[in-house]
Amino acid sequence: MKTVVITGASGGVGRALARAYADRECRIGLIARGRKRLEETAREVRERGGEALVLPLDVADAEAVAKAASTCEAELGPIDLWINGAMVTVFSPIERLKPEEIHRVTAVTYLGAVHGTMTALNHMRPRGRGTIVQIASAIGYRAIPLQSAYCAAKAAMIAFSDSLRTELRHDGVGIDVTMMQLPAVNTPQFEWARNKMPKRPRPVPPIYRAEAVAEAIAAKAESGEREIWIGRPAMKAILAQKLAPNLAERMLADSAWSGQMTDEPAEAGRPDNLFEPVETVPSEAEGRFLDRAKAARPMTLGTTARNRLLAGGGAAAVGTAALLLRRILRGHGH
Repeated sequence: MKTVVITGASGGVGRALARAYADRECRIGLIARGRKRLEETAREVRERGGEALVLPLDVADAEAVAKAASTCEAELGPIDLWINGAMVTVFSPIERLKPEEIHRVTAVTYLGAVHGTMTALNHMRPRGRGTIVQIASAIGYRAIPLQSAYCAAKAAMIAFSDSLRTELRHDGVGIDVTMMQLPAVNTPQFEWARNKMPKRPRPVPPIYRAEAVAEAIAAKAESGEREIWIGRPAMKAILAQKLAPNLAERMLADSAWSGQMTDEPAEAGRPDNLFEPVETVPSEAEGRFLDRAKAARPMTLGTTARNRLLAGGGAAAVGTAALLLRRILRGHGH
């Protein structure tokens, strides 16, 4: 029975992952700020056949993360898999952001992953094995407007993980670091994220169900791949940025404002979870766009398959990348 730690486990993809690993009869350490929601997640884990340990804390607190990992190992056993999924965001133009808001998004979304990674390494290195999974996003490659702090945090996560893999390879340590580049997902974040826009926020269509994305992650988490793109929208965004960044930027300038907003007016005085959890908003894996979200497990494309397609370099590689983009646009993939 594997021991898994999930940060951001009280809602969204993190909660869906807790269910997925419970179905695999794992021992699961559940990390998030709100104890009540974590207890709800733990109940679901136990009902599905897994073991659960509730560890309420803020991942921005490195000491708290380290202490929780030690507690988890003492009660559940050696950590096999650590998943960094905690996040917060702000919907706002850059000119309206406050420094403390940018700091907070960075502290949770980026530094929270750093704290989790370093803590996991401290426990895994002596054993010479383990897997660390970073729940990233395609917008870490192709940043979108109105979520600059979040996009920057995800981009920083990519750079940090690249450095770490190189160091592990140099040291000959058998720990895998895998990044999952996600598409838009139907999670409750759009109900509790800080919003400075005149309309209520939404994920940019097409949208996938959190449960479907979690299953795709769980299926590939221990594959040893350095990076996995999940869903055609993520693949299109990353390849568009690599092949035609100016075109991608113009398209986002035209469509990303309306794409991230519904027609409903923003709720005045609505609490948000930037600095504190919002207990008044129901917590679930799925958000309120369930009727528009794809239920089928999204296609995935790992590093090995991409390298095979792009082998040869130069103009041939560019042509192959363009062909891959066309295939993805038409609905084909790997």
